[in-house]
Amino acid sequence: MTKKYSTADSLLKQMNQTLGQSKADDDRQFVTALGRGLTLLAVFEQQEQLSHQQLCQLTKLPKATVTRLIYTLTTLGFLRTTAQGQYRLGSSAVRLSATAWSRHDVVTFAEPLLRQFATENEVSVNLATEIEGEMRYLACCRSPARLSVNLQVGSAVPVSRTAIGRAFYAVSAPTRQVMITANVQTRLSEDECPQAKMALTDASVYYETHGYTLSDGEFSTDILAVAVGIFDVTTGHYAYSLNASVPRANWESTDYAAMIVPKLQALAERIGRGV
Repeated sequence: MTKKYSTADSLLKQMNQTLGQSKADDDRQFVTALGRGLTLLAVFEQQEQLSHQQLCQLTKLPKATVTRLIYTLTTLGFLRTTAQGQYRLGSSAVRLSATAWSRHDVVTFAEPLLRQFATENEVSVNLATEIEGEMRYLACCRSPARLSVNLQVGSAVPVSRTAIGRAFYAVSAPTRQVMITANVQTRLSEDECPQAKMALTDASVYYETHGYTLSDGEFSTDILAVAVGIFDVTTGHYAYSLNASVPRANWESTDYAAMIVPKLQALAERIGRGV
């Protein structure tokens, strides 16, 4: 029996329904232990970190079962323990997620457009989203011009020091911004955090006025980049950001922005609409 779900259903709700249905149907092909482990991971769809007790409450699984699942998933890298003794998604989950994103329909649709854009404008152009306090690259098209940083799909760059990270932060909803800031803090020293927060706040103000963000040698001394957010009409929120970069020696930042930003905004709108 195939269960159909509303798009409003959470992943956890969907999986719990499937677990219940398999038990009711006495489905001998269904691996209940695996299903429970994946259900525990599904809780993190809407929560960044959770305690053992919260995992028990949300999954409605016995305490001993949750303990074994946590141990297994932590050992395999799908969960990790925070400094506060709670749990959050680990590196294995992030890598798997990044691979899935890179094969997502939006990315598949965007790739030929990025290649065309890079060739026509002689820039490097990249599509990314924020994962665990970094911008994870989902699609990359390099410029014919030689750049000092060679980024590929799966590469990660700082949120606060890159145009693509600042743009993503600037277009994100306030609740997402709080989460991004918290994620960034886990990757920075105590001395670096205030500067990163200020950079993100300034980027939001700049984006509101100009419609893009800028990184002029801050991530790499010889790279000039601008970036914009991508509004995904399918999900109804900003899910990605898009940058275009060139060697700094070739352009003044104002001239470059005046030339490339309108084109980049048009590309972002086209990707977001999927047409």
